[in-house]
Amino acid sequence: MKPDNLSGSHGSNSLDAGPLYALLAYGSWGLLPVYWKFFGSVPAVEVLSHRMIWSAVFLCAILLVQRRLPDLLALLKSAKQVRVLFLTASLLSFNWGLYIYGVNSDRVVEASLGYYINPLVTVLLGFIFLKERLHRGQQVAVVLATVGVAYFIWQLGTVPWIALGLAISFAFYGLLRKVVPVAPLVGLAVETLLITPITLTFVGYLGFTGNGHFTSSPQMTLLFVGAGVATSMPLLWFNNAAKRLTLATLGFFQYLAPSLSLLLGVFLYGEPFTPTHAVTFSCIWLALLLYSFTALRKQPQGRG
Repeated sequence: MKPDNLSGSHGSNSLDAGPLYALLAYGSWGLLPVYWKFFGSVPAVEVLSHRMIWSAVFLCAILLVQRRLPDLLALLKSAKQVRVLFLTASLLSFNWGLYIYGVNSDRVVEASLGYYINPLVTVLLGFIFLKERLHRGQQVAVVLATVGVAYFIWQLGTVPWIALGLAISFAFYGLLRKVVPVAPLVGLAVETLLITPITLTFVGYLGFTGNGHFTSSPQMTLLFVGAGVATSMPLLWFNNAAKRLTLATLGFFQYLAPSLSLLLGVFLYGEPFTPTHAVTFSCIWLALLLYSFTALRKQPQGRG
């Protein structure tokens, strides 16, 4: 299959565009809470349903323009790959829905914690399921992250289940996607298409019973449709960044998204950031510093 690409340029100009694509991708992901907040009291499951539907429409339109629909159809003909992708689609739906719920229930700070933890959970799953070696720095990083979460539970008497749910679901999503080596754009298009019949049925039921919000106002209709663009464009920017930057460099950019979300939660939406939060986040940040340093040392030279 062809690699995902929106630009045919390569060489030095292509390399120079790498950081810009990374900033666009991770910056957009970090600012997504602003978009989901516009939905107000609309149930997260309804927002998620439209996000899936319009993402499928938008992604298929891109594949049509790029003349890559044969790649999509070829993938859909593989029963084994479709079964795995349905499982990854279910994990992705859970992750997206939980994030929307977290944002609209005023828990943006906790949601940002989940995406800080995610790389460390991914490393741990690689060790458990893929028998990947954990280097000393990575071992210490996982322990530090565990200490940070345990301190949070001990001090506040509550489990940060949104953060843990986001981190674990997306880590398992990444693990399973390794089983199906398809281009990200084509894979995501198939995932959204597999879930779309379920979400269309749900949206149709809401419309039939008069409980849906899709046509409640022109602004709301545009917001629902725009959810597909808001979901797909950062992925396309990420794909372009990944082709131009080393994995180690790209790894540093990934912390931009939860950092922006954390700042939004604290300074824009006035969510609490207590001393307990400070200790927990400090443990996670130190763990990520060790993790990134270890990854940088082990990263071979050349483009990723």
